[in-house]
Amino acid sequence: MKKGQEIIGKVIEIRFPNIGIVEMEEGERVVVKNSLPGQTVRARINKLRHGKAEGALLEVLEKSELETGEGCPHFGKCGGCTYISMPYEEQTKIKNEQVKKLLLPVLEKQSGKYSWEDICKSPVTYGYRNKMEFTFGDEYMGGPLALGMHKRGSFYDIVNVSDCKIVDGDYRQILDITVGYFRDKELPFYHRLRHDGYLRHLLVRKAAKTGEIMVAIVTTTQLDFDMSEYVSALLGLSLDGKIVSILHTFNDSQADVVQSDKTDILYGRDYINEEVLGLKFRITEFSFFQTNTYSCEVLYSKAREFAEDAMRSLGSEAEDSKEKVGVLYDLYSGTGTIAQLMSPSVSKVIGVEIVPEAVEAAKENAAGNGLKNCEFIAGDVLKVIDDIEEKPDMIILDPPRDGIHQKAIGKIIDYGVKSILYISCKPTSLARDLEIFIENGYEAKRIACVDQFPWTANCEVCCLLERLR
Repeated sequence: MKKGQEIIGKVIEIRFPNIGIVEMEEGERVVVKNSLPGQTVRARINKLRHGKAEGALLEVLEKSELETGEGCPHFGKCGGCTYISMPYEEQTKIKNEQVKKLLLPVLEKQSGKYSWEDICKSPVTYGYRNKMEFTFGDEYMGGPLALGMHKRGSFYDIVNVSDCKIVDGDYRQILDITVGYFRDKELPFYHRLRHDGYLRHLLVRKAAKTGEIMVAIVTTTQLDFDMSEYVSALLGLSLDGKIVSILHTFNDSQADVVQSDKTDILYGRDYINEEVLGLKFRITEFSFFQTNTYSCEVLYSKAREFAEDAMRSLGSEAEDSKEKVGVLYDLYSGTGTIAQLMSPSVSKVIGVEIVPEAVEAAKENAAGNGLKNCEFIAGDVLKVIDDIEEKPDMIILDPPRDGIHQKAIGKIIDYGVKSILYISCKPTSLARDLEIFIENGYEAKRIACVDQFPWTANCEVCCLLERLR
């Protein structure tokens, strides 16, 4: 094989995350992302490394026998969903097996037994997203203004996603009126190569339990435009939920991310309220919050179940005793959701989070929920935990996608706590970190995948670790 060569083959295996292994008639194999098990595909070789070939998907010549799902008109063009052409049951099986194959080589290094539990499915599979970031651009050079998701494999082209299946009808109405309004005004989108233009992103958040909606239009400061007519158009929509917040966020950064140099409140307030397992949370424009509220409750219920299992093993949560575990560390605590859910079972929870705004939100949420045994500290876990005087009896880890800094793992291990609960949003990072924990005397006791993101290639994992030595 050579670079640039086109190949045809069948997808014989999918590895996490959505890495297809395509076998050709000659027996040679090529890695092709975004393919599905059983498909016959045409691809172009774009990388050759150490005798291994990687290819870009060009065309699906024959569908997989598994592709019997409802589908989506944007499937294959939009870079979002991966498995939406399959029944939900099939894609959860694929995710569970992918994660199991990924972690098995690491788990084989421990001496003790572990329990691999059935994958926890999302209670809602369509219209489940509580946050979306849409990008302004064009579908092709010189085409009309588009607002949607990045085209698969493209940094510049944008796909209009007015029929997106993972958001509900309120998102689609807001999306349609926004792109239509700004097309009529003939305002330019921000060109990421030239760094000129005005319209950048549309951020929409909708609380699943309260129905409160936030709309944030993100632009540069290169034009001065009155948004009052746009606000009136939004408020005139007939929605199932209720718009309580309309923001105008200014971002002159060259990076293609939603961030704020300054934010003006055009209507209402700068937050929405959401509820999870009986607790209330205030969510701002940039708050971290699980994007699937329904499955978030499943994830945190599973995490709490694992944690309570660990507490029983500590001998502090026997059924005939009301004694609580002393101090629980919630590292990478975000807005403090897990900390607050665990607070009734412990004497004190100390949360550590690097984003100051998230820490302030966590403090406000805990106060609003009447929780007095939660303390939240702003700072890098690697640096902050050295300064905390109260030592933990148990630790919960919910790190970002890249996992835990290797030096921080060493400090966590040095506490010598009997139980650690690791919640991972990127199983490849968990595999790397888990190996370090096993090498240092910890072993996995219970593992469960939780499908937070139906139709995508992503999956959360709960892993309860126990110290053996």
